[in-house]
Amino acid sequence: MGVLFLLIFIAALPVVAAFLWFRRRHFPAPAHWFLLCLLAGVFSLALAAVAQYFIPPATGVAMKDILFNVFIRVALVEEGSKLLVVSLILQISGALLKQEEKDGDSSIYGTAAGLIAGLGFAMIESASYGASDMRIAILRAVTAAPLHGACGARDGAAAAALKRNPRFAIWRFLSATAIHGAYNMLVVSPGYIRFISILLSFTSLLSATQMLRKKEKL
Repeated sequence: MGVLFLLIFIAALPVVAAFLWFRRRHFPAPAHWFLLCLLAGVFSLALAAVAQYFIPPATGVAMKDILFNVFIRVALVEEGSKLLVVSLILQISGALLKQEEKDGDSSIYGTAAGLIAGLGFAMIESASYGASDMRIAILRAVTAAPLHGACGARDGAAAAALKRNPRFAIWRFLSATAIHGAYNMLVVSPGYIRFISILLSFTSLLSATQMLRKKEKL
Protein backbone atom coordinates (compact mmCIF):
# COMPACT_ATOMS: atom_id res chain seq x y z
CA MET A 1 0.00 0.00 0.00
CA GLY A 2 2.87 2.35 0.83
CA VAL A 3 4.39 1.77 -2.60
CA LEU A 4 1.05 2.61 -4.25
CA PHE A 5 0.78 5.93 -2.41
CA LEU A 6 4.39 6.76 -3.27
CA LEU A 7 3.71 5.98 -6.92
CA ILE A 8 0.63 8.23 -6.98
CA PHE A 9 2.55 10.98 -5.18
CA ILE A 10 5.39 10.93 -7.72
CA ALA A 11 2.98 10.91 -10.67
CA ALA A 12 1.00 13.81 -9.18
CA LEU A 13 3.99 16.08 -8.47
CA PRO A 14 3.86 17.88 -11.87
CA VAL A 15 0.14 18.54 -11.36
CA VAL A 16 0.75 20.04 -7.92
CA ALA A 17 3.58 22.16 -9.32
CA ALA A 18 1.30 23.43 -12.10
CA PHE A 19 -1.48 24.28 -9.65
CA LEU A 20 0.92 26.26 -7.45
CA TRP A 21 2.32 28.00 -10.54
CA PHE A 22 -1.16 29.13 -11.58
CA ARG A 23 -1.82 30.39 -8.06
CA ARG A 24 1.48 32.24 -7.89
CA ARG A 25 0.81 33.89 -11.23
CA HIS A 26 -2.68 34.87 -10.07
CA PHE A 27 -4.19 33.20 -13.10
CA PRO A 28 -7.95 33.96 -12.98
CA ALA A 29 -9.24 30.40 -13.07
CA PRO A 30 -11.02 28.75 -10.11
CA ALA A 31 -9.83 25.52 -8.54
CA HIS A 32 -12.88 23.58 -9.74
CA TRP A 33 -12.05 24.57 -13.37
CA PHE A 34 -8.49 23.31 -12.86
CA LEU A 35 -9.87 20.01 -11.54
CA LEU A 36 -12.27 19.71 -14.48
CA CYS A 37 -9.42 20.17 -16.96
CA LEU A 38 -7.37 17.62 -15.04
CA LEU A 39 -10.19 15.07 -15.24
CA ALA A 40 -10.53 15.86 -18.94
CA GLY A 41 -6.92 14.77 -19.39
CA VAL A 42 -7.67 11.49 -17.63
CA PHE A 43 -10.65 10.96 -19.92
CA SER A 44 -8.55 11.76 -23.00
CA LEU A 45 -6.14 8.97 -22.00
CA ALA A 46 -9.02 6.50 -21.92
CA LEU A 47 -10.27 7.81 -25.25
CA ALA A 48 -6.82 7.40 -26.81
CA ALA A 49 -6.53 3.86 -25.43
CA VAL A 50 -9.83 2.89 -27.05
CA ALA A 51 -8.78 4.40 -30.38
CA GLN A 52 -5.41 2.63 -30.26
CA TYR A 53 -7.17 -0.66 -29.58
CA PHE A 54 -8.84 -0.39 -32.98
CA ILE A 55 -5.63 0.69 -34.76
CA PRO A 56 -3.33 -2.32 -34.94
CA PRO A 57 0.38 -1.49 -34.64
CA ALA A 58 2.72 -2.04 -37.55
CA THR A 59 4.76 -5.12 -36.79
CA GLY A 60 7.58 -4.62 -39.29
CA VAL A 61 11.01 -3.18 -38.57
CA ALA A 62 11.16 -0.87 -41.59
CA MET A 63 11.34 2.86 -40.94
CA LYS A 64 7.81 3.38 -42.29
CA ASP A 65 6.48 0.93 -39.70
CA ILE A 66 8.35 2.66 -36.88
CA LEU A 67 7.16 6.09 -38.02
CA PHE A 68 3.57 4.86 -38.25
CA ASN A 69 3.62 3.51 -34.70
CA VAL A 70 5.38 6.54 -33.22
CA PHE A 71 3.76 9.43 -35.08
CA ILE A 72 0.33 8.09 -36.10
CA ARG A 73 -0.74 5.38 -33.67
CA VAL A 74 0.72 7.08 -30.60
CA ALA A 75 1.35 10.81 -31.12
CA LEU A 76 -1.50 11.66 -33.50
CA VAL A 77 -4.09 9.60 -31.63
CA GLU A 78 -3.11 10.87 -28.18
CA GLU A 79 -2.93 14.52 -29.23
CA GLY A 80 -6.19 14.12 -31.15
CA SER A 81 -7.91 12.83 -28.03
CA LYS A 82 -6.64 15.83 -26.04
CA LEU A 83 -7.82 18.21 -28.74
CA LEU A 84 -11.31 16.70 -28.73
CA VAL A 85 -11.70 16.72 -24.96
CA VAL A 86 -10.28 20.23 -24.49
CA SER A 87 -12.64 21.48 -27.21
CA LEU A 88 -15.52 20.20 -25.10
CA ILE A 89 -14.09 21.85 -21.99
CA LEU A 90 -13.90 25.20 -23.74
CA GLN A 91 -17.58 24.95 -24.65
CA ILE A 92 -18.52 25.13 -20.98
CA SER A 93 -15.69 27.37 -19.77
CA GLY A 94 -17.73 30.56 -20.14
CA ALA A 95 -20.15 29.55 -17.42
CA LEU A 96 -17.47 28.19 -15.10
CA LEU A 97 -15.16 31.16 -15.48
CA LYS A 98 -18.03 33.70 -15.44
CA GLN A 99 -16.24 35.75 -18.04
CA GLU A 100 -17.14 37.12 -21.45
CA GLU A 101 -15.49 35.29 -24.30
CA LYS A 102 -12.83 37.31 -26.08
CA ASP A 103 -10.35 36.15 -28.70
CA GLY A 104 -7.37 36.82 -26.45
CA ASP A 105 -8.92 35.23 -23.37
CA SER A 106 -10.14 32.29 -25.43
CA SER A 107 -6.58 31.55 -26.58
CA ILE A 108 -5.19 31.94 -23.07
CA TYR A 109 -7.77 29.71 -21.43
CA GLY A 110 -7.46 27.19 -24.26
CA THR A 111 -3.72 26.99 -23.68
CA ALA A 112 -4.23 26.67 -19.92
CA ALA A 113 -6.92 24.00 -20.26
CA GLY A 114 -4.74 22.00 -22.65
CA LEU A 115 -1.72 22.26 -20.37
CA ILE A 116 -3.67 20.98 -17.36
CA ALA A 117 -5.33 18.22 -19.39
CA GLY A 118 -1.93 17.14 -20.68
CA LEU A 119 -0.64 16.86 -17.11
CA GLY A 120 -3.70 14.84 -16.13
CA PHE A 121 -3.02 12.53 -19.08
CA ALA A 122 0.62 12.16 -18.01
CA MET A 123 -0.25 11.57 -14.35
CA ILE A 124 -2.30 8.45 -15.01
CA GLU A 125 0.02 7.21 -17.75
CA SER A 126 3.08 7.65 -15.51
CA ALA A 127 1.39 5.85 -12.63
CA SER A 128 0.49 2.90 -14.85
CA TYR A 129 4.00 2.63 -16.27
CA GLY A 130 5.55 3.10 -12.84
CA ALA A 131 3.56 0.19 -11.43
CA SER A 132 6.08 -2.14 -13.08
CA ASP A 133 9.17 -0.06 -12.24
CA MET A 134 9.33 2.89 -9.83
CA ARG A 135 12.28 4.34 -11.75
CA ILE A 136 10.05 4.73 -14.79
CA ALA A 137 7.57 6.78 -12.75
CA ILE A 138 10.35 9.15 -11.67
CA LEU A 139 11.75 9.42 -15.21
CA ARG A 140 8.33 10.14 -16.70
CA ALA A 141 7.56 12.73 -14.03
CA VAL A 142 10.70 14.57 -15.16
CA THR A 143 10.29 14.19 -18.94
CA ALA A 144 6.88 12.86 -20.02
CA ALA A 145 4.79 15.18 -17.83
CA PRO A 146 6.34 18.39 -19.25
CA LEU A 147 6.06 16.87 -22.72
CA HIS A 148 2.34 16.08 -22.38
CA GLY A 149 1.77 19.48 -20.79
CA ALA A 150 3.55 21.23 -23.67
CA CYS A 151 1.66 19.30 -26.33
CA GLY A 152 -1.62 19.69 -24.46
CA ALA A 153 -1.12 23.47 -24.32
CA ARG A 154 -0.74 23.50 -28.11
CA ASP A 155 -3.85 21.35 -28.49
CA GLY A 156 -5.73 23.79 -26.26
CA ALA A 157 -4.60 26.76 -28.33
CA ALA A 158 -5.71 24.87 -31.43
CA ALA A 159 -9.12 24.12 -29.91
CA ALA A 160 -9.62 27.78 -29.03
CA ALA A 161 -8.68 28.98 -32.53
CA LEU A 162 -10.48 26.27 -34.49
CA LYS A 163 -13.43 28.45 -35.55
CA ARG A 164 -11.81 31.85 -36.04
CA ASN A 165 -8.43 30.71 -37.44
CA PRO A 166 -8.50 27.10 -38.72
CA ARG A 167 -5.07 27.37 -40.36
CA PHE A 168 -3.43 28.40 -37.09
CA ALA A 169 -5.35 25.68 -35.24
CA ILE A 170 -4.15 22.98 -37.63
CA TRP A 171 -0.58 24.23 -37.31
CA ARG A 172 -0.68 24.14 -33.50
CA PHE A 173 -2.16 20.64 -33.49
CA LEU A 174 0.38 19.31 -35.99
CA SER A 175 3.22 20.90 -34.03
CA ALA A 176 1.99 19.09 -30.88
CA THR A 177 1.92 15.81 -32.80
CA ALA A 178 5.39 16.38 -34.27
CA ILE A 179 6.91 17.25 -30.88
CA HIS A 180 5.29 14.21 -29.27
CA GLY A 181 6.53 11.92 -32.03
CA ALA A 182 10.05 13.38 -31.90
CA TYR A 183 10.12 12.85 -28.13
CA ASN A 184 9.11 9.21 -28.53
CA MET A 185 11.84 8.68 -31.12
CA LEU A 186 14.47 10.25 -28.87
CA VAL A 187 13.45 8.23 -25.81
CA VAL A 188 14.07 4.91 -27.58
CA SER A 189 17.27 6.08 -29.28
CA PRO A 190 20.56 4.46 -28.23
CA GLY A 191 23.24 6.19 -26.20
CA TYR A 192 23.19 9.71 -24.86
CA ILE A 193 20.95 11.03 -27.64
CA ARG A 194 17.94 9.95 -25.58
CA PHE A 195 18.71 12.67 -23.05
CA ILE A 196 17.84 15.27 -25.69
CA SER A 197 14.24 14.28 -24.90
CA ILE A 198 14.56 16.17 -21.60
CA LEU A 199 15.65 19.33 -23.42
CA LEU A 200 12.83 18.92 -25.93
CA SER A 201 10.25 18.51 -23.15
CA PHE A 202 11.18 21.63 -21.23
CA THR A 203 11.85 23.94 -24.17
CA SER A 204 8.50 22.91 -25.67
CA LEU A 205 6.76 23.58 -22.36
CA LEU A 206 8.37 27.00 -21.96
CA SER A 207 7.44 28.08 -25.48
CA ALA A 208 3.88 26.75 -25.21
CA THR A 209 3.21 28.63 -21.95
CA GLN A 210 4.52 31.98 -23.16
CA MET A 211 0.94 33.26 -23.49
CA LEU A 212 0.14 32.23 -19.92
CA ARG A 213 3.07 34.21 -18.57
CA LYS A 214 1.83 37.25 -20.51
CA LYS A 215 -1.59 36.96 -18.83
CA GLU A 216 -0.08 38.27 -15.61
CA LYS A 217 0.66 41.58 -17.36
CA LEU A 218 -2.83 42.05 -18.81
